Amino acid sequence: MTGTAEAGTVLVARLDNAGDVLLAGPAIRAVAAGAREVVLLAGPHGRAAGELLPGVSRVVEWRTPWIDPAAPPMTGPHALRLLRIVREVAPEQALILTSFHQSPLPLALLLRLAGTPRIAAISADYPGSLLDVRHVVDEGLDVPEAERMLGLARAAGFDLPPGDAGRLAVRHPLPEVGHLTGPPGYVVVHPGVSAPARSWPGESWARAVHDLVRAGRRVVVTGGPGERALTARVAGGAGLHGLSPGPAFAGGWMAGGPAHLRCWAPIEALGGAGGAAEAPVAAPPGPEAPAGAPAAVPVGPEAPARKLAGVLDGAAGPAGRSVVDLGGRTNFAELAAVLAGAAAVVVANTGPAHLAAAVGTPVVSLFAPVVPAGRWAPYGVPVVLLGDQQAPCRGTRARVCPVPDHPCLSSVPSAQVVEAVNRLTCVKETVT
Repeated sequence: MTGTAEAGTVLVARLDNAGDVLLAGPAIRAVAAGAREVVLLAGPHGRAAGELLPGVSRVVEWRTPWIDPAAPPMTGPHALRLLRIVREVAPEQALILTSFHQSPLPLALLLRLAGTPRIAAISADYPGSLLDVRHVVDEGLDVPEAERMLGLARAAGFDLPPGDAGRLAVRHPLPEVGHLTGPPGYVVVHPGVSAPARSWPGESWARAVHDLVRAGRRVVVTGGPGERALTARVAGGAGLHGLSPGPAFAGGWMAGGPAHLRCWAPIEALGGAGGAAEAPVAAPPGPEAPAGAPAAVPVGPEAPARKLAGVLDGAAGPAGRSVVDLGGRTNFAELAAVLAGAAAVVVANTGPAHLAAAVGTPVVSLFAPVVPAGRWAPYGVPVVLLGDQQAPCRGTRARVCPVPDHPCLSSVPSAQVVEAVNRLTCVKETVT
């Protein structure tokens, strides 16, 4: 504990998905600053993320019947497996990290049965003798998940070391992925989600890829092993309306790829209309476009075909590709490296959004309001939030959209995504 005697082995539990584990990073670093060893108890969907977190000595895994979406039956043998894991770790204390809708008490009971002497958790319910540190928070406030969990660590006697600002982070060095992506500066499009209610329609993802390429961007499409068909369809979006997804930028990637846009074009120039200009950029705000700053390529339906072809056809030398499909081709650490090399990431509310934040890359967040953006929007990086946050599905925590036609996200045109990418690229270039 900061400023006091060092704690021994501390078990930190975060038992759901990769994004939730990444958001626990600041709390885990606070514990690590005051403990001899931090062991993370994670579920199968969060283990790879836990292995990337600074401060984690090792990860142990248990699938939790009251949290995992594919919940196993809660049987005696399954409970005994956790008891054996905990007894082998032999922690002096444990922190149970949960979201506001999850109870820590079932796990606290099992940790007590395993002999854990001191347990801390956030609990709205009376815990009796199950908790030694019961941290009570006002759940009516949408506090970011990272800050909420860090608050528990502080209540348990741990704090971040001097100089740690509490942002998300991963271990470095990350794997080398230039052979997969080309040089940094591309835009990552990650269309997959863990819950259908959070998805943008597939045709919208494909159109966004098409429009990003027209705007002069290299695009890298990412996804897990089970999302190869989706990423292939989305990567094929560059072929819409006769636009070639093949050779693009003159000179190829090794010549530096496309020229960078100077700040952003107005949405009307991107062939669309609507409210993208009102989408908030979290922090820091991007600069205003300099007067007369030229875009690198003409955009919109009025752009001369001759000039657009010069960007898309690769007029000189061996050309790179405008779109790369990495669906199923990266592990979690490699995905982190791909995101780290991006100028911006376009993603729904899913784990890679938080992984992008953990490597410091700005995020265009297509955020369905089934959960509050105030809690789960990408944390600590510039963000443009797209989607109707007042839609009827707001706050339902639904995994399948309860509203016909999924209006909260289906109403977002791809032109808003292009404009948001251009705004965030300006922010990143200004910050870096």
